[in-house]
Amino acid sequence: MTLSYREMTIADIPAALALRVATIENAVTMEELEQDYEVTAESLAGAMQSAVRGWLCEDTAAEAASRVVGFAMGDRSGGEVLVVAVRPGCEGRGIGKSLLLQVQDWLFSEGFEEIWLLSNPDPAVRAHRFYRRLGWQATGRRKGGDEILTLRRPASERVGRR
Repeated sequence: MTLSYREMTIADIPAALALRVATIENAVTMEELEQDYEVTAESLAGAMQSAVRGWLCEDTAAEAASRVVGFAMGDRSGGEVLVVAVRPGCEGRGIGKSLLLQVQDWLFSEGFEEIWLLSNPDPAVRAHRFYRRLGWQATGRRKGGDEILTLRRPASERVGRR
């Protein structure tokens, strides 16, 4: 496996959505993405032209159909990490962490002192441990069935308030 990271483009949306519906934990169908989250290829393309950016990881040694092995996206309009997804079988290699750090760095560079995301509250779910190991804190608040986690900008990097 030869990994390469880069910023997402609108042309990457179909591969990213295909990867998202292939995940095992927090599995979701295309229909659920559209109905529950109002996410479609078209809505995502529009969002990427304004407040949303993403990064992806490719296995440059893989055939084109399975080249994207992870992606993460954030929204600067509210300081939210929207998604971190890694292809099944590619977990545990630091891909999710690297992608999440890209989104975090970007959101903090946009002036946020605190950023947030939604996560499954079940301690048996890998994401529950993943985010906490990286310093994300539970707020005690929920949105739907998910809990809201926050991360503060490191004190050494604080410059202004947002």
